[in-house]
Amino acid sequence: MQIFTTRKALRDYLNSFENKHLSLGFVPTMGALHSGHVSLLEISKKHCDLSVCSIFVNPGQFNDPEDLRRYPRTPEKDSALLKEHGCDVLFMPDVEEIYPEPATEAYDFGNIDKILEGAHRPGHFNGVAQVLMRFFNIVRPNKAFFGEKDYQQMLIVKALVKQMGSKTEIIPCPIVRESDGLAMSSRNALLSEKERQLAANISLWMKTASDQLKSSEISEVKQSIEKEMAHHPELKLDYFEVCHPENLETFSGQLNGRAAIALIALYTGKIRLIDNIRLNS
Repeated sequence: MQIFTTRKALRDYLNSFENKHLSLGFVPTMGALHSGHVSLLEISKKHCDLSVCSIFVNPGQFNDPEDLRRYPRTPEKDSALLKEHGCDVLFMPDVEEIYPEPATEAYDFGNIDKILEGAHRPGHFNGVAQVLMRFFNIVRPNKAFFGEKDYQQMLIVKALVKQMGSKTEIIPCPIVRESDGLAMSSRNALLSEKERQLAANISLWMKTASDQLKSSEISEVKQSIEKEMAHHPELKLDYFEVCHPENLETFSGQLNGRAAIALIALYTGKIRLIDNIRLNS
C-alpha cells in the first residue's frame, strides 16, 4: 500500500495509472475505521483496478467545535487495517494541504441540504461539498463509494458531482451493522457501556416502525418512537421522518405502498447517531 500526504505526490503517482486506462475507485473517510469502511473498500476492489482511500477529519463539516475535538482519531490502526484488506493507495493529508486558503465556496442544493441533517447541523453539507470537491479534483476517480447510513449525504454527493460536471459515478453501498443491529459508526466507540446497550434499540425501533407503517399513519408511528424515547432519559430524539427516497420530501398520512425511506437521528448521551431503513422497495 502506497501512502501519500501531499496532493502533488498523490497526483504524480495516479497519473501513471490514468495513462494505462485503469479504473480508479475512491473511498473517502474521516478515519476511526471499522468493518463498514472495509466493506466500501472491498466493493471498490471488485469494481475497479485501483482503490484509493483517504483519511481526513474535515473541520468544515463540524458545526460544533466540541464534536470536532471529540471525534476519534486512530491513524496507525486505520492504516494497518486498510493495508490488511488490500487498499492500494492511502491519502492522509493535513488540514493545510487541503485548505491552503480558507474555504469560501457556498453551494446551493435546493431544499435537500436544509432539511433533516441540514436543519440540525447548519453548514454541515456545505462543508462536506467543499472537501469532496477538492478530493474529487485531486483523485479524479471513476467511481466513489459511499455508505447508505449517511443517506442524505449520499444524495448531496450525487448533486455535487452533477454540479461539478464530473464523470465520477457515485456508488451507494449497504449499511453494515453490528451483531445486535446497531449501524456501524466511528462514533460508536465514544459510547459508554450503558449508552451502547441503549443504542442497540435504534434498529429494533426502526424495524418496528417499518412494520407499523404498512397500515398506520406516519404521525402515529412517530408518536410511538417518541414514547419509546421517553422511557430512556439518556436518549434525545432529533428527528424521525418518512421521506421520498430521491428528494427527501417529507411524507404524511399513510404510505399506501409508496416507496419511502425512514430516517432517524438521536443523541445517546452526548453522542449523536443516525440510521435509516427503506420502505416498500
